[in-house]
Amino acid sequence: MHKLLNDSPGDKIMLLGNEAIARGAVEAGVAFATTYPGTPSSEISLNLFQMSQESDLYFEYSTNEKVALEVAAAAANSGLRTFCMMKHVGLNVAADPLMTLAYVGVTAGMVILTADDPAMFSSQNEQDNRYYAKFGGFPMLEPSSVAEVKEMMKDAFELSESLGQPVLLRTTTRINHSNAFVTFGDIKKPDIQGRFIRDPHRCVTVPTVSRGLHVKLLEKLEKAGQLAESSGFNFVQGSGKFGIITNGVSFHYVEDGIKDLGIEDKTSVLRMGFSNPLPGKMIKAFLKGCDKVLVIEEGEPFMEEAVKAFAQEEGIVIPINGKSKELFSRLFEYDPAMVREKIANYFDIEYTPAPKMDITDIPEIPIRPPNLCSGCSHRATFYEVKKAAKEMDMDIICPTDIGCYTLGFLPPLSMGDFVICMGSSVSSSCGFSKATDQKVVSFIGDSTFFHSGITGLVNAVFNNHNFTLVILENDITAMTGHQPHPGVDMMRHGFDTHGRINIEKIVRALGVEHVSVVKPFKVKKSIDIIKQALEFKGVSVVISQEPCALYAKGLKLLKPKAFMVSDQCTDHKDCINTIACPSFYVEDGRVNIDADTCVGCAVCAQICPENAIRPLKK
Repeated sequence: MHKLLNDSPGDKIMLLGNEAIARGAVEAGVAFATTYPGTPSSEISLNLFQMSQESDLYFEYSTNEKVALEVAAAAANSGLRTFCMMKHVGLNVAADPLMTLAYVGVTAGMVILTADDPAMFSSQNEQDNRYYAKFGGFPMLEPSSVAEVKEMMKDAFELSESLGQPVLLRTTTRINHSNAFVTFGDIKKPDIQGRFIRDPHRCVTVPTVSRGLHVKLLEKLEKAGQLAESSGFNFVQGSGKFGIITNGVSFHYVEDGIKDLGIEDKTSVLRMGFSNPLPGKMIKAFLKGCDKVLVIEEGEPFMEEAVKAFAQEEGIVIPINGKSKELFSRLFEYDPAMVREKIANYFDIEYTPAPKMDITDIPEIPIRPPNLCSGCSHRATFYEVKKAAKEMDMDIICPTDIGCYTLGFLPPLSMGDFVICMGSSVSSSCGFSKATDQKVVSFIGDSTFFHSGITGLVNAVFNNHNFTLVILENDITAMTGHQPHPGVDMMRHGFDTHGRINIEKIVRALGVEHVSVVKPFKVKKSIDIIKQALEFKGVSVVISQEPCALYAKGLKLLKPKAFMVSDQCTDHKDCINTIACPSFYVEDGRVNIDADTCVGCAVCAQICPENAIRPLKK
């Protein structure tokens, strides 16, 4: 049995934050869950997917976040407790249904988790999704610890049902990817059979209906504000005149800082866990007991601006600060040392930081940028496109997309010139092809193609654009941890309940006239085929098919056969300087191959000018 399905109240177990979230959903009686995977939220869906094989939970990896939310909205309006999870930029994709779902509401509990990523560990921006709650009129909860997020999940479902409204649960990477002991509670038996009751004056958002729904939304928001005033997730610690208002993981940094500075008796802390709508009465009462206030929140000044507005309404004239050059930045994550220092400076507390360890005699740690794995077929495809364009003397622009292959922008491959979001490679290629006379060659992965690349290709065909799209079909959603997508053969995993969508058939059905398929580990043949695609005037598509090496290894589809560099090598270093496979290393000035990591793709052997790279004889 999956460890998160153990019905053993009182047990304490060390869990990853994302595991605690999944357990909280199970304890809340979740019946229906949807997602499109995205770090830092991916492990939530992995655990729910695994549990769905052993329970009555329905779980699906949806085509994209918009689809995931729309699927979940139907379930939540059929009386099933529903959970929809995504990373912060995923909520941008789901924003269209999100904003109107606020009007429609739900008939059973619905929690929408947004996993924000301060410091952008795995994201293209670090937007603060608290503004979505304010923008759309959603109640929002924010946990400060792994243990709390498990409990907060259950309260979020209850809150949703009391308001008839979806609830946003905002986490950050530090919550999702920390480990802590969590105490198991009772598992609520889910209702798994829903029934939709027709209610067109709530569920059909034509203008005349939506006008009335907006009134009801504001009424729900007012009720949510009243609940925020008495919520146990909003509380005050201490009674001193130094006031600190904080949220999320910053709360624990504040606790540590106050203790380290010895100012527990001088400080009062207002922790915000139910953060939209903010509890205005509670905040005003807190401000009246303070001489000055510091607002500590990662990201944007969401609370700070509201706190200043509440102070103005009440005629409270005290210093209230948070974001500034001298205090807290809107950039990246905070840490305990930073928070302690800023508290000391703001409240004029004598503070001597601990002396830093002298590390002048320690060599600087080498920079280790992320890299495509050994045997990654993307590396071969990038090399082949670059080689084909060079031999044709083409000046190419290479829009790329979100996935492992984004790393192709790094040298020596240097194949990635423009990326903004999922699916943008195809659509931006349309713009580049019309705005310039340069040849455009764009890259997109198979999962991303299904997510949001198809509509861009439709646009390209309809408007008769001129570019080559390379679809990197590696059979899995690799970057976020090998989740399935609509093109995956689920029979490999023992599932006969899923369909499988053929990318080549989709591309041809959309009217693309020049479609070709390459096997990127056959280098010369692939280059010849790519040249034909580059010569074509109009939209051409090259589908590069080869399973992700790690995925193939996990399914035992890959039988690694290592290669070695023979004495025939004359030290051109073309292998390192053109493809930079991480299995290469230089020792005593000569190139070698690490036999333990080489998977035997043989790309390097095919590009070596001396034919010096050969299979290793065991």
